[in-house]
Amino acid sequence: MVEPTTDAAGVKSAERTLDVLELLARASEPMTFTRIATALSVPKSSLHKLLATLERRGWVETDEMTRSRYRVGMRALQAGTSYVDADEIVQWAETALTTLTEHFGEASHLGRLDGSDVIYLAKRESAHPLRMFSAVGRRLPAHATAMGKAMLATMAWEDVERLVGPHLETLTQKTITSMERLADELALTRERGYGVDDEESADLMRAVAVALPSVDSTCNAISVSAPVVRMPLDRTPDVAAAIAQAISSSIPPAPRR
Repeated sequence: MVEPTTDAAGVKSAERTLDVLELLARASEPMTFTRIATALSVPKSSLHKLLATLERRGWVETDEMTRSRYRVGMRALQAGTSYVDADEIVQWAETALTTLTEHFGEASHLGRLDGSDVIYLAKRESAHPLRMFSAVGRRLPAHATAMGKAMLATMAWEDVERLVGPHLETLTQKTITSMERLADELALTRERGYGVDDEESADLMRAVAVALPSVDSTCNAISVSAPVVRMPLDRTPDVAAAIAQAISSSIPPAPRR
């Protein structure tokens, strides 16, 4: 039997470490040791040592009562905050988000495409008691969000299929669940220049989003979100126009290639 080289073993250990952190980051609640081992198909002896190391270094924490459920730790927050703080697009977008929230009185967000998901990088909160739940670092399926649609509409269909297909996660009764419907929706999004989330990621919530010009290798968008009672569909073109104006006033234009 050929033993793995030191380099190969090191790479495998690094991959397992990242697998654990990414799994815990995606989880909606702390996970038990058994759930982690099952989800990642990792030998329990190896996982026990890995989790102990991550906990000692602050990347993973256990709950205070049982000490048997794991979640990401403060080190992960520090790393994520450093990423956001150093990102030029986030810095540029701050003015646009502030302008939009002050104008509409509604929540505004900056999102980035990460695989098949949109990850929230910045936000401005609505002052209304009734508002959409969101948080920096939150992930949602791109096909179910206004920002995701706005970004996917800038891509070739073959790339969209590779990223999000063929199975589309259902979040509400209105979520698009077929690639055929998604293709039609992206064609409409491309034609009008903005994406709409019509209760597709959360019941009774609507959002409008416009994609940012490409200034680097990332794909980004800005959205305004509100309850449907405060954002009727006939208002979405005006909201989209305001987002586009805020972007053009705050974000440097894409460089000529």
